[in-house]
Amino acid sequence: MHGTMTADHNERDSAKQVAKPALAPRGVFYNIKFFVLCHGILQLSQLLVSGYLKASISTIEKRYGLTSQKSGLFAAFNEVGNTILIVFVSFFGARVHRPRFIGVGAIIASAGVFVIAVPHFLSGPYEFSVLLNSTNNTSSEMCRLKAHNCSQQDIVVQEDVFPILLLGQLLLGIGGVPIQPFGISYIDDFANKRNSPIYLGILFAVTVIGPAFGYLLSAVMLRFNVDIDKLLDDSARIDRSDPRWIGAWWLGFLVAASLLFLSSIPYFFFPRTMPKQETTGNDQISKQEEAFNVEKPKPDQVRQPTLLQFIKSFPITLMRTLRSPIYLLVVVAQIHLAAMVAGLATFMPKFIEKQFRVTASFSNIMIGGLNIPSATLGIMTGGIVLRRFGLSVRGSALMCTICVLVSILFALPLLFLGCPTQPIAGLTSQKDSPLDCGTPCSCSDGDFNPICGSNDIEFRSPCHAGCRTSIFDGRNVVNYTDCGCVGQESLSYAVPGGCSKSCTHLLLPFMVLSSITCFVASLSQTPSFMMILRTVTPESKSFALGVQFMLFRVLAFLPAPVVYGKAIDTTCILWGKRCGKPTACQYYNLDMFRQRFLGLQTFCIFGGFVCFLLSVVVLNKMASKTANTHQTQRASLLKREDGK
Repeated sequence: MHGTMTADHNERDSAKQVAKPALAPRGVFYNIKFFVLCHGILQLSQLLVSGYLKASISTIEKRYGLTSQKSGLFAAFNEVGNTILIVFVSFFGARVHRPRFIGVGAIIASAGVFVIAVPHFLSGPYEFSVLLNSTNNTSSEMCRLKAHNCSQQDIVVQEDVFPILLLGQLLLGIGGVPIQPFGISYIDDFANKRNSPIYLGILFAVTVIGPAFGYLLSAVMLRFNVDIDKLLDDSARIDRSDPRWIGAWWLGFLVAASLLFLSSIPYFFFPRTMPKQETTGNDQISKQEEAFNVEKPKPDQVRQPTLLQFIKSFPITLMRTLRSPIYLLVVVAQIHLAAMVAGLATFMPKFIEKQFRVTASFSNIMIGGLNIPSATLGIMTGGIVLRRFGLSVRGSALMCTICVLVSILFALPLLFLGCPTQPIAGLTSQKDSPLDCGTPCSCSDGDFNPICGSNDIEFRSPCHAGCRTSIFDGRNVVNYTDCGCVGQESLSYAVPGGCSKSCTHLLLPFMVLSSITCFVASLSQTPSFMMILRTVTPESKSFALGVQFMLFRVLAFLPAPVVYGKAIDTTCILWGKRCGKPTACQYYNLDMFRQRFLGLQTFCIFGGFVCFLLSVVVLNKMASKTANTHQTQRASLLKREDGK
């Protein structure tokens, strides 16, 4: 008997040992932690592209002669494909092989980023000016009798580049659609309930630091000459401080596209479903829940609505969600703040570059090293405050209102921190204008090589100043002489570079106030999200968040860069021309630039403040009405008791 029991016991042990390998993961691709690692790298690569693109906007604009409105449309165009397809993503959900869809989307996004870099290889070398000839001490950018002829290549570049850039952005937006929603839902399905918030927190942190890496990558790449792959040793070069300098904007896109492609490969090896992550022995409740969940029907076993039914029910569910006054006010407030972020992220590097006369590389360091970390810290601090004090919906609304109000107070002084527009011949000062100086020079409208005359007036090129001779120090021009439009003949000389006096001493206080504004405004993000989650029914949370992000794209991320770009274009006082067609702006009225650009920022913040303030008022009325109802019920109950 004892021997039989021992034999049975040994057989059970053997069976366990045999069965154990079948329950063990079949490889690293059946580990949810490895999926989180891969998804973090993929999202970092995706958002690095977003940050890099916005940091390179001013350089692309200058290289291909785009207006700020066009460059704003280019920056926002990825939202078009994203917005169109996001409804279908919310429908398909768990019906598809999510990892493979993520992998395919990443490859499409990678192709889009490669397409954005294509114009560099289709266009010839960047002609910042006609090459100088130091042997005969003359230059074809000097005062000349014959106008510059336009090459066919210049016309092709001007007309064909913008559609290629839009196509790349469209592919980037389409490819990015499944990455975040499918990744988050996949992690939430197969991670245990204790670890899922940690994994999602890691991914949300990556979404914040990704753009910062993009700005810093741009700061590195823009230090290289745009034609680093085309220049010969004897080619003329210009310094990074020269206003005509164009950095190697395309190089970062090649790096980012390669990262996107490499990070997409693991997703083709992850299974459609993987074993639920094991729980620890201390988490008995989660174990019981998991045991219960095993017996639940799988998502594809539950009767799901057809795509047509889903699309028909979408407007009805949308209107039902928007009927909540608190939800609507908070979403509108967040749209105002999101529009501000979209506009500033696109054009703040250009603003700093033009306003304080620093290089594009340096301005990107300022954004990636100060503003974005400040916003990240604000988001984290807002979450800590919310958790530490256990704020209610009313408390969260009050916190958002106060934070946005304080951020307005810090944003207002920024309107007065900047440089005035330097005196420019024929633009800000009619004195000594080349139009009436009597010098017979045939200058091209495309010439842009700013020089400063001895009369402290800036000219956009030596030709426009009537200069006939250039003096060299080796390969570089150090002086221009015989400048008929500058002044008296004995003083008619000019030096390379603009006349603007440096006002970089204002850059530090500007960046400090700007970073504080970002920090304080970001404190409202987490409490505002919690207000949405606490004011909708549990079954409507996912849909409410989906509607929120859809409205963000349609009303903030898509139109805001275009509106900001249009506002910037209205401050231009001299448009460049190439082959008779307008190109990028050469000179801005810096006071108007600052007032309109930062004025839009203040307007958006103020709109958010009004909405949050109205939410406080509505919540107070609702609380007062509830209190009066309870008081009436209590009084009625007391009367009944007295009657008895």
